[in-house]
Amino acid sequence: MRSLVLFSCLLLGALLLTSRLIPAAPAGTAAPPETAQAIVDQALARELNAAGDTSHPMSYLLRKTSPRLTTTKEIMETRDGAVAKLLEVNGEPLGPAGAQNEDARLAALSTDPGRQRHRKQAEDEDRDRVLKVLRAMPSAFVFEDAGPGTDATGKVERYTFTPNRKFSPEDMETEVLAGFVGEIWIDQQNGRVTHLEAHLQRDIDFMWGILGRLNKGGWITIEQADVGGGQWRTVRFQMAMNGRVVFKTRVFDTTEEESQFTPLPSNLGYRQAIEMLRSQPEPGR
Repeated sequence: MRSLVLFSCLLLGALLLTSRLIPAAPAGTAAPPETAQAIVDQALARELNAAGDTSHPMSYLLRKTSPRLTTTKEIMETRDGAVAKLLEVNGEPLGPAGAQNEDARLAALSTDPGRQRHRKQAEDEDRDRVLKVLRAMPSAFVFEDAGPGTDATGKVERYTFTPNRKFSPEDMETEVLAGFVGEIWIDQQNGRVTHLEAHLQRDIDFMWGILGRLNKGGWITIEQADVGGGQWRTVRFQMAMNGRVVFKTRVFDTTEEESQFTPLPSNLGYRQAIEMLRSQPEPGR
């Protein structure tokens, strides 16, 4: 079974997809609940069509921080799935031995298409789960316009979401939806999400607690921005949650920051991406 944290991540990823095209209400006005709900329903229908679009691959830096470890990787998106190269550990570039090991790992991956196919399959399965959550959201939440605000990008419109008490989840992915409340900020000029936060307002049990539990009080925030060429991406993700997977207690405390986005050819293969990563000079050299 995949970690319970995956389902919470899928929830927030789906919320971002949901809200990417929500138009904002005029400044100083608040849409009635039924209008806000209709806006989200329409956005969901559009996003279901757009979620599978992989025609704008990019490379970017991913900095992931947890209490014990910080890593920086370069990620390249390809038609065969993403490929990553480790660049730094705890703020320090890899030494000669570490760089050699990473180069050897990439070389081995280049000659093992089966391993890359497995990774691509996992990515596709995660996307299918996100689509499942998207389809469930019109009945899972009640959306309301919370009025205008401002952030670093300019004027935004804020939408709150709360669970719909009539919602009946069909599986573990959609079961997580029933526990969250939160707020989404929409850029008024572009109709795009700039900030999302969600808080787990009650414990969520999976299969009556047999498979696991997410504990009340956890939270997630996501920030999104235009990274160039009208392409909007998540630039910051932060999560603080704890729970139990079967009989093991788990604590999820992580921050992910994505930066330095660069467009890539839409037909780039994973072996080509690996060669590009291997040919780049090591940081600090």
